[in-house]
Amino acid sequence: MIIGRLGADPEVRYTQSNTAVANISVATNERYRDSNGELQETTEWHRVVAWGRLAENCQQLLKKGSLVYFDGPIQTRSWEDKEGRKQYTTEIKALTMQVLDRADSGSGYEAAPKEEMSVNDSKESDAGDADGDLPF
Repeated sequence: MIIGRLGADPEVRYTQSNTAVANISVATNERYRDSNGELQETTEWHRVVAWGRLAENCQQLLKKGSLVYFDGPIQTRSWEDKEGRKQYTTEIKALTMQVLDRADSGSGYEAAPKEEMSVNDSKESDAGDADGDLPF
């Protein structure tokens, strides 16, 4: 589970079988006081991947700066780069997405607060409002 703000608009592409894949960059912040009592803030960046209808929903509902909740397993993938070196990436495979703030009024689409979408949402369904509380 992760709650954070998007660092950029979701990047959506389609596989050869016409399945949508969204790559999303999410920032989380931590505030704490250091040993001198001064307030410090750190930002961590996380990669989130959504597939299918959830990817399309992310493209429609989210934009840079959106506050969002994602739920899904963490997975690590590896591949070889052009020089033959093994590369790794760790990402969250989103199964559920919940918008936690309203879209900017200039976006052309305003999402209801706490709009929830999951991998199982069909194209015809309207997610509507969630029950109001986060699942933790």
